[in-house]
Amino acid sequence: MNISGLVIAFNEEKSIFSCVEAMLKLCEEVIVIDSFSSDNTVALAQKAGAKVIQQTFLGDGPQRAFGLPFCKNNWILNLDADEFLDEDTFKFLIEKEYVNQPYDAYNFRMINHLGKKRIVHSGWYPDYTCRFFNKETAQPSSSKVHQRIVAKNLKNTNLHVLHFGWQSYAHIIAKKNQYTTWQAEQLFEQGKKANVLSPVTHGLSAFFKAYILKKGILYGVEGLSFSLIQSFFSYTKYLKLLFLQNQTATS
Repeated sequence: MNISGLVIAFNEEKSIFSCVEAMLKLCEEVIVIDSFSSDNTVALAQKAGAKVIQQTFLGDGPQRAFGLPFCKNNWILNLDADEFLDEDTFKFLIEKEYVNQPYDAYNFRMINHLGKKRIVHSGWYPDYTCRFFNKETAQPSSSKVHQRIVAKNLKNTNLHVLHFGWQSYAHIIAKKNQYTTWQAEQLFEQGKKANVLSPVTHGLSAFFKAYILKKGILYGVEGLSFSLIQSFFSYTKYLKLLFLQNQTATS
């Protein structure tokens, strides 16, 4: 049961070589779907041993789905360029513990990092994410942002993926701002509605969940900061949805 690696990338020259190199220790092949990067992503991916196919970005889920036909194996390890398997997950896959199991997809626990520091509070851990699935019966959803894998039999595990996605708070906020735009557009396309109170209620709810229920309060300024970022994400998403509604109503 060989594995194909699949990575979607855009301007990932800082991490793509290491990502592909690490995946090839486990995968028979690595396919990189590149969204016409303007840096050295393509050359570095090819140098590391990946096959690169370029495609204008279709959205998170559709971009991953686009790459599946290029993968010759049914089992897919689908990491982002800034994600790496932790030792427990590598062992699980290299020893083929998934073979003869009834599951067609596996959720791993994402350990997010700010720089080199792990974020283990405020709802940022365990942050379950499916990065390993059988493409015969499991597929990426059509979501433009934060897609999920639609599977017949998904298994939650205690295995880990390391995510080195952010180097600073400014980097997190910039990414979250882009994500809120995509999510607002997706909600709008789905016919979801927001009112003038939606940004406030969703923002407050997200803060309470992260700061109190997910124990951000126990981590000082850092816990407060990440809880506020969660609140900002939720508030801004519905604010942008409300703006899209108002634009349509007045056009």
